Amino acid sequence: MAKHILITGAGSGFGKGAAIELAARGHSVIATTETEEQAAALAAEHPELTARKLDVTNDADVAGVAELDLDVLINNAGFGLMAPLSTVPLDRMRKGFDVNVFGMVAMSQAVIPQMKAKGSGRIINLSSIAGIFSGPMTAPYAMTKHAVEAFTRALREEVAPYGIDVTKLNPGPYNTGFNDFMVEGIAEHLDEDDAPAHEQEAAVRALVLGGQLDPNEVVQSMADLAEADETPLETFLPDGIKDLIQAALD
Repeated sequence: MAKHILITGAGSGFGKGAAIELAARGHSVIATTETEEQAAALAAEHPELTARKLDVTNDADVAGVAELDLDVLINNAGFGLMAPLSTVPLDRMRKGFDVNVFGMVAMSQAVIPQMKAKGSGRIINLSSIAGIFSGPMTAPYAMTKHAVEAFTRALREEVAPYGIDVTKLNPGPYNTGFNDFMVEGIAEHLDEDDAPAHEQEAAVRALVLGGQLDPNEVVQSMADLAEADETPLETFLPDGIKDLIQAALD
């Protein structure tokens, strides 16, 4: 049965891939982007999608979602930032929380009333392996994803009695360009003569960018979760990565 699905952050990466895949599977997909220019480019490239400008930090954009009759919301929009906690600009950290956390909460609040009214619906939140792991240089991003973990777990229980399903997806290192952007941005926050910080940056670079995987695995999982009769609380990809991280933390 075809579903009405809205995906945030669909101008690139996982969001764009999932929008294209779900449309190919016969669903009605609203693929949203941060800017009008991105929406226009997406519409021209993929006319099978309904491309729409939706900045998850813009109250007016988010409010318009309440008028839509959606079966599935995929909260995919994300802002990436890695830097030392001792020097990272607080306004950049605030933007990360605005997009990754408050934007996700706002979008969910916008769709829940109409989902409650019809007694069904699904919200899929894009978390990350960073939701359960943090280390040098990664905290500005990982802190936001830790918040997504708490939000998803609580919301899943709160709205289940109304027929609304909430789940999360925790990808590891996939080659969408998002990880590269975060890692390449670390250098601007380092002092040139700070040798320990540069050693930590090199370790993060090797860990995050070494052996990045095909993002189609995540795209297919996003589409499968949108179509599933029921979902688990969480899906970690690639298979087994959660156990590896837990073992490293222990």
